[in-house]
Amino acid sequence: MWGCGNHGTDEEPATQRDYRQDMRDLVRGISAWAKELNPDFIIIPQNGHELLVRGQKANESPASAYLYAIDGVGREDLFYGYDKDNVATPESERNSMIAFMDIAENNGVEVLVTDYCWTQSFVDYSCEHNAARAYISFAADHRALDNIPAYPVDPCNVHTSGVTSLADAMNFLYLIDPGSFPDKESFLSALSETNYDIVIIDLFYDDIALTAGEVASLKIKANGGSRLVIAYMSIGEAEDYRYYWQTGWKTAHPSWLVEENPEWLGNYKVRYWDENWQEVIYGNDDSYLEKILNAGFDGVYLDIIDAYEYFEGR
Repeated sequence: MWGCGNHGTDEEPATQRDYRQDMRDLVRGISAWAKELNPDFIIIPQNGHELLVRGQKANESPASAYLYAIDGVGREDLFYGYDKDNVATPESERNSMIAFMDIAENNGVEVLVTDYCWTQSFVDYSCEHNAARAYISFAADHRALDNIPAYPVDPCNVHTSGVTSLADAMNFLYLIDPGSFPDKESFLSALSETNYDIVIIDLFYDDIALTAGEVASLKIKANGGSRLVIAYMSIGEAEDYRYYWQTGWKTAHPSWLVEENPEWLGNYKVRYWDENWQEVIYGNDDSYLEKILNAGFDGVYLDIIDAYEYFEGR
């Protein structure tokens, strides 16, 4: 497996497995391998914001090696959706998350916030208050992330300028389940007709990877400005609908496969520090990340970063 460069370590002596450091190491490994192939490739882990520090509280030392490896950090439910969709996140939880998000911003890591709300005043509030903190935002009206919201008609803080880095972006679209579209052509056309600065989508449509030409067709906004196209990839769970899944795993599963997530059937907890699982994700020509790179995506949006919570709680 590839290493993580020579930019220090966030590790501290431990008498037992450090699941948080294991996840940092995985993200750093993904980053080092991808950036050697494409130095401009963007790495954005979602949630798991405690990994930004070496302890558990926002006032502790930043995890500098981890921060160095990532370009952005995604955060769900910052202003809406923490307890229930379309309901304001409790102030204490919001302020706690903001403290961590500001650590990211202060270290040159852009923050992408997905709020789950649809009441127009809530959507407007999300846009305004995220922008005030220099966060890039998206208000999703479906938790399934399977549509382009009808409101607002234009994305939050829409503009015509080209977007070539996260620092240029003012908004994004997070749409990873295209099942509501009648076919791939309709899906790609609908995306092309938007003015979002970033689109986060799945590599696959109907189990077939998008081509480099199809991904390239999405890199221009309807208003003519360039934008970034980022691929979603789960690294903290295995999904039984992915190309890598083997039918026999449910009865004779590999040692790194743990148990099904009862809240998301078809998703399975994994020992993400295991080299065999990591080889599925990155580091070789058959890996998931290699397929994303070959399709010409500008970066990757890493999900289930907070998988360490499952193992810490066992």
